[in-house]
Amino acid sequence: MSTVGQSAPSLPESPPDRDHVCGPGRNCWCIAHAARMAVLVDADAYFGAFAAAVARAQESVFVIGWDIQAATRLLPGPMPHGRPNTLREYLDATLTARPGVNAYLLDWDFSLVFALEREVLPVLQLGWLSHPRLHFSLDGEHPLAGCHHQKIVVVDDAVAFVGGLDLTTSRWDTPAHRADEPSRTLPNGKPYGPFHDVQMMVSGDVARHLATLARRRWERATGQRVRPATVRSDPWPPEVAPDLRDVDVAITRTEPTFEGRPQVTEVETLYLDSIAAARRWIYVENQYFTSGRIADAMAARLAEADGPEIVLVVPRICSGWLEERTMGVGRARLLHQLRAADRHDRFRVYHPRLPGSGDACPDLNVHAKVMIVDDVLARVGSSNLSNRSMGLDTECDLAFEARGDARVARGIAALRDRLLGEHLDVPPRAMRAAIERSGSLIRAVETLQGRERTLVTLTDGAANGQGLALADIAPIDLERPVAHAPFVAWLLPPTLREPLVRGTVRGARALAGVLATTLVWRLVGLGAFLAHAPAVHVGAGLAVIYLLGSLLQVPIAALHTVTALSLGPRRGFFGAVGASTLTDVLAFGVAWVLPRARAARLAGRHLSPLARLLVRGRARDVAMVRLTGLAPFSTVAVVAGAASVPLWKFLAGTLAVTIPSAAAVALITWLLGG
Repeated sequence: MSTVGQSAPSLPESPPDRDHVCGPGRNCWCIAHAARMAVLVDADAYFGAFAAAVARAQESVFVIGWDIQAATRLLPGPMPHGRPNTLREYLDATLTARPGVNAYLLDWDFSLVFALEREVLPVLQLGWLSHPRLHFSLDGEHPLAGCHHQKIVVVDDAVAFVGGLDLTTSRWDTPAHRADEPSRTLPNGKPYGPFHDVQMMVSGDVARHLATLARRRWERATGQRVRPATVRSDPWPPEVAPDLRDVDVAITRTEPTFEGRPQVTEVETLYLDSIAAARRWIYVENQYFTSGRIADAMAARLAEADGPEIVLVVPRICSGWLEERTMGVGRARLLHQLRAADRHDRFRVYHPRLPGSGDACPDLNVHAKVMIVDDVLARVGSSNLSNRSMGLDTECDLAFEARGDARVARGIAALRDRLLGEHLDVPPRAMRAAIERSGSLIRAVETLQGRERTLVTLTDGAANGQGLALADIAPIDLERPVAHAPFVAWLLPPTLREPLVRGTVRGARALAGVLATTLVWRLVGLGAFLAHAPAVHVGAGLAVIYLLGSLLQVPIAALHTVTALSLGPRRGFFGAVGASTLTDVLAFGVAWVLPRARAARLAGRHLSPLARLLVRGRARDVAMVRLTGLAPFSTVAVVAGAASVPLWKFLAGTLAVTIPSAAAVALITWLLGG
């Protein structure tokens, strides 16, 4: 039988003892004791527990996320202590009420691809406009085309949350997933569809390890070291009942190779080891399914005469046209081949159907990342069954095993019964009884199917996983950083790969911006209009454009292009140099006017790396920073001012880059007839 994935890697051998799957150094970072553990199904439970834990904080709150939005409504009802129910206002009120607490929010410095899903100017929303002890930063410390996908919250190093849920909009829902749920709306009042996800809550030693992970991420992104919590607190809310007490929990991660740090693939290895260890069944809930190696491992188990049943619960379709033509097509191909490999009829893929599905109610968005193996292992986390989650994006999952403890085995089985019972609209005890009667997970599901809310077999779809699609050409689901692609790795030494690839992309983006701006300018005909406008009005307009552009972090090449098109190549050159220099001086002065802490928050994640490069106060260091495009030009100016770089040296370094840049743009626009 041919391999299901695109390649045929050798699968890892099964762990020596199938009852002890998790092993530090192999498929997890560490195994630590959890005094209490609870699995929170859907965001109503998670957001409520988060708010209650934060309300009890005494020293620190860490929030690490793929997306964090200030306007996220935590709960539709009353909040603890009568505080506001949006994330920023709730944190502000909590920090005001508890003077000893600092909050650290670290958000992925997101790609333009996700711009429409994200909050505009998050640094402004969660940093500049928030409480002084609410520290917000964007984290771009990852390879090109990668992202930070971990979703971790830690309170006082004592209680932690890990799972698939971000503190962002369009996530809140209850297990009922009602079609007419009035509280399931965006901040602008627009409703969104039902959303299913899972988060794990833990306390004890495992929370302290997660706090270490969070502080390392914060230090890498900001250069600021935050000390461990020194208070002995118990922020676990009494209203959250633990599912288990005194259980060991494994922390498993994905981290890509970046800036000399080695790659970590614990997430993938634990998936493969768990599949190899299964005896009776494997239950999976996941947003995606595009990993060839995971599919290969499942195909190998399906080929065994006495292998386990495999049941997948996934969304009916991927959200959005782009995802459906990339991740959706990739999923269809793997499922089509796995069905062909299922000679013993032990493989099922379902999607949830809600009452009124169709025009009356959108599909349930299954966003969870859950795997349960027999009654011996359960994992909840941020990792999708995609190539990205195995090697390119940062991920964090938690797993716990029975290891012969009947109490923990019952807890694992109860979680499976609870999740399947929710989808099939039956109580967990009915789900458990059906499994015990049939001795089969698949037959139990088929016995309980047929209600208005139920699980429905997923079909391959019209594409059937065949033919050319965007999945074949778009870098949506890469399994390794672009800078470590085989050709790049062969051509360049390791220390130059990431900087040169990023520099090439920035240069191409700047050139594309110049060409696009020129084309739009000519089509709209604004050049003719401005040619007759008074020079003083044009100059004032340019000053405003550069000031706004610096605040919005518009690429300097685009601003130079607008200037050249406004005034013509010759006068545009001088206008660009003058306007950008004026903006630089104003931004430089911000660091002198504002308190140092405010200036640091304005610089965000760029503060530490820029400060290290500019600390010597040399003009050539300023020029190199500007030339490499490490940060927006206004941010460089703020950090230079805060780092006490002499103004004349700052201007000399800036002009050494600005003049050639403006000249190049003026030349291009002249050649294009701008």
